[in-house]
Order: sequence, then C-alpha cells, then structure tokens
Amino acid sequence: MLIRNLGIGGLVIGVFLIVSGAPTLAQEQVTTPVEAMHNGAVQFDELVAEALMNNPEIEASEAQWEMFVQKARQAGSFEDPMLMVGINNGLVRDPVNFSRDEMTSKTIGISQMVPFFGKRALIREGAEKEALSARARYQERKLELAAMVKETGARLYAVDQTLDIVGRSLRVMDDIMRFTESRYGVGTGMQQDVLRAQVERSRMLDMQISLQQQRRSLQATMNRLLSRPAGTPVGTIPDLQVQLVTFSAEELEVRAENSRPLFAGLAAQVDKGRLEERLAKKEFYPDFTFALEYMQREEAMESEGFDMYGASVSFNLPVQRQRRHAMVAEARSQSRMAMAEVKELQNAIRNGIDDLLAKLERSARLIDLYQTGIIPQTTRSFESAQIAYQNNQADFEMMLESLLTLFSYEREYYDMLAEYHMNLARLEALVGSELPGNQKSHRVETLD
Repeated sequence: MLIRNLGIGGLVIGVFLIVSGAPTLAQEQVTTPVEAMHNGAVQFDELVAEALMNNPEIEASEAQWEMFVQKARQAGSFEDPMLMVGINNGLVRDPVNFSRDEMTSKTIGISQMVPFFGKRALIREGAEKEALSARARYQERKLELAAMVKETGARLYAVDQTLDIVGRSLRVMDDIMRFTESRYGVGTGMQQDVLRAQVERSRMLDMQISLQQQRRSLQATMNRLLSRPAGTPVGTIPDLQVQLVTFSAEELEVRAENSRPLFAGLAAQVDKGRLEERLAKKEFYPDFTFALEYMQREEAMESEGFDMYGASVSFNLPVQRQRRHAMVAEARSQSRMAMAEVKELQNAIRNGIDDLLAKLERSARLIDLYQTGIIPQTTRSFESAQIAYQNNQADFEMMLESLLTLFSYEREYYDMLAEYHMNLARLEALVGSELPGNQKSHRVETLD
C-alpha cells in the first residue's frame, strides 16, 4: 500500500547494514533535509510576526478600525451654522436703491440647529461602540491569521519529515536492489525479490513527487499568508514538541471570555443597540433651530433709517409617531440580536473547547503510545524478521512487510504530532490567547 511506504528509508538502511555490510549514515556524511534545517529553520513565532506585519487583510482590518475611530470623532458634533445675506423689502422698480423706501434693508443673519438635549452624546457614544466593535474584528482577524500560519507550518513539518524518510530510502534502495540482484545471481535469492524491490522504489518515487507537490502548495499558502512572492522558499520547521494543555475546560472558558476579542465586540454591539434605543426615544422630541438677523436700513424720505434686528427659534413637529415607534423597535431588535450572538458564541466556544481538548488528549496519548510502545515493539518485530531472513528462515516479502509496517507507524507518528499542533493552534484561536503548558519530548528511537 502507498501509505505504508512513506517511512521505508531508515529501516531499509538497517537491512542493508546487516545483510550487506554497508557503511552507516554517519560514515557516509549524508546531509538530509532534517539535518540541514538548522541552516534555514523558521520558528512559528517568527512566521506569525511576519504575517501580522505584512498580511494585507490585517492592514485592511486595521484601516477599517481607524476609519470607525475617525467617524466616532465626528459623531455628535453640531451641524455647521448657516449664514444668510439678503435684502428685505427691496423695490422691484428700483432694486439697488436702498434709500428710496424706509422698509428696505440689507440683512445678514446666522442660524444654528441644536438637537434635543442628550441626542449628541448618544450619537457620539454609539459611534465609539462601533469603533470598539471594529477593533475587535481587527483583533479577531489577527487570531485567525496566527492560527492559519501555525496550521500551515504544522503541515509543512509533517511533509518535510516524510520527505526526509523517502529521500533517504531512495538513496539506499539502489544498494538494496544491487544486493538482491547479487543474491539472485548466485542462486541464493529469488527474482521476485528483485522485482519487489524495484516496485517499492518506483512507489517511493511516486510518493516523493506527490510530497514535493504538496510542499510547493503549502509553501505557496504560507507565502500568501506572509504576503510574500509565491515562489519564496520557506525554511524547514524545527522539531515540534508535545505541549500538554494544563487548563481545564472551565478555566479555558473563563480565559476565552476575558481574552477573546469577539466578546468585547459583541458587548459593544449590545451597548450600541441600547444607545440606539435611547436615541430613538429622543426622536419623539423636537430639534431646535435658533436664528439671529441684523437689518441695516438707509435714511429714506422722512425716516431716519434705524437699524433693526430679528431673532427666532423654530423646531420640527414630531408628529410621525409610527415611524418613531418603529425606530425604537429596530434598536431593541439590534440589542436582542447581539445578546443572542453572545450566547451562541459562548455555546460554540464551550463545545469547541470540549472537542479540541478531547482531540488533543487522544493525540497526546497516541503519540506517547507510539513513542514508548508501538514503534519499539514493531522495531523488535522487524529485527526478528531480519535475523530470520539472514538465516533463510523467512522470505524477503516478510522482512519487507515488517519494514513497511514500522515506517508506516513512523509516518503516522509525525502526522499525529502535526495534527496535535494544528488542534492546539485552533484551541488558542478559540480561547483568544496562547496557552502555556508543559513540553514533552516526542523523539522516538528508530533504526537509521
């Protein structure tokens, strides 16, 4: 099976060491991708920091937040005053003669609309709540991006580990094929062993091509998240460690309510709805417009042309009661919707925490089981089959099958380790903060 060939390389080396006396990897001084990763290793924290600095979606979210901040600074301000300049009681037959009639005057005036008491403060507070909600969306986007970077990095780690195994396997398989051909040539081996070795080598080549394509796709995804050119090389992810989560589900729920930006954003929406309701109730009261005019008059006929002034106050009549009642109902619906979203978020976080904790516990236990039980036991099983093959007590197929089984477990081991970190990244995004925990080494003893 294709899935069982992913880890063949290291144990095939062990076969060749025992059966044909080939030099060890240390003697060959072969530099593998894992050995070379220290020259180009990248930490999750570095990748996340670069993504948060360069990703255009983060920049757009930040710009949107700043937009709402500036809107809040505008909200609640008075409308600009109105300046009026005109002529009162001018004569049509002599329009520019201001001294012919005593009623003619040149007028200048100013007016200012003043909302009913309390409206401006409510408008300003509502805009500030909207800015807080935009800030929460910006912070949420940062959490989502960090989780995506970590998940992509974990996938890259699993692919790199598998590529390392397959790469070493291909370099050794040629020697295995020559060894089986030699045994077949002297009559101690079988042709089907040679053919099987050739088939396994071809399947490993197929896996290597597929894995290289997967890595290019993951690299393109990572570069998109980091806002890099698509072909920019992404370094190898260093060895991942099992970071045991030491918090209970209840503690994580409390942590989420205190750290998750979306809670603050929804709370701001609830407050904004209440402010909108209070503002809608204020609409039942009129807004006022105050005006002051100065009229300059010329001497005309027997009149001395005394200057005059005018002052007035006007206000709208809030007679459209049905429309205003609908405004109040709309604001109440907005508040209820936001409160319902808070409850839905709480339920989603509670269920998500339980699910992810269960997955993390399962992965951690399986990783420990593979490290301390399955892989060592399968290694001893392979060694037994190896000795039996040397003594002509087992065929090549049995020994090769034990090889494939062992390195199938090794590949699954690294896949589980990557999955563990992907779920951990999702849990941190769900809670809204990084989770400090106890690290446990994941290194397993395998044949090289």
